[in-house]
Amino acid sequence: MTTLQIIVLAIIQGITEFLPISSSAHLILPAQILGWQDQGTAFDVAVHVGSLLAVLIYFRKEVGDILFAWLKSLSTKQQTQNSRLGWLIIFATVPGVVFGYLMTGFVEDYARSPLVIASTTIGFGLLLWWADAKATQVKTLDTLNWKVAMGVGFAQALAVIPGTSRSGATITAGLMLGLTRDAAARFSFLLSIPIILAAATYYSLKLATDEAEPAMDLMAMITGGLFAFVSAYACIHLFLKAINSIGMLPFVIYRLILGAALLAFVYL
Repeated sequence: MTTLQIIVLAIIQGITEFLPISSSAHLILPAQILGWQDQGTAFDVAVHVGSLLAVLIYFRKEVGDILFAWLKSLSTKQQTQNSRLGWLIIFATVPGVVFGYLMTGFVEDYARSPLVIASTTIGFGLLLWWADAKATQVKTLDTLNWKVAMGVGFAQALAVIPGTSRSGATITAGLMLGLTRDAAARFSFLLSIPIILAAATYYSLKLATDEAEPAMDLMAMITGGLFAFVSAYACIHLFLKAINSIGMLPFVIYRLILGAALLAFVYL
């Protein structure tokens, strides 16, 4: 890849990982439409690590409090609000890990086409609009329960399908299950930490065992990881500041336009 391609793809990954518009769709499309070569597994690892560092650093206080409380609960057997949130994140991650592992081969072979991406982009965009407009948004992270957490977790499992959007699916489910916009977004971001870590681990193992994988370009990985980190951090900050005032409609409109453009690309 050229330096420009590396930077563009890294910024796309960083921004779309946390906005409800699908990172996988945006990373697949340049190869499909512009004829860019596939970025390769090593680059996937780099941008996932960059995104992971961004969410870890942004939520460092919350993550530290949750991790400390969760570890303490293992010995004391006493649950606090933070330790309970830690357990909810762990169990809500399981469906995504299991479904992602089982469906990876199918998705790689059959679900990465522009038609599939267009369909899921439009369909889940409309579902996001409905959830934001119609759902009762009253629950906060303090009142998060197992039913809501697992509902969001199963929604996250659907994000293995390109165009769905991990953050879009989890935020949509959170809104439908009564979370406020801010709570749905924050839980989605916290839930992204173990799932991105799992994805980075998977890609790393694939990189280590796949003899056909091209040699790693260290500078490309560093550049990609850095730009993914910066764009992801900025995206998280701006999204949380604006979400209560702008709602989900701008992202819904974007998804509809993107889906329509993809359908035009497929059929025209």
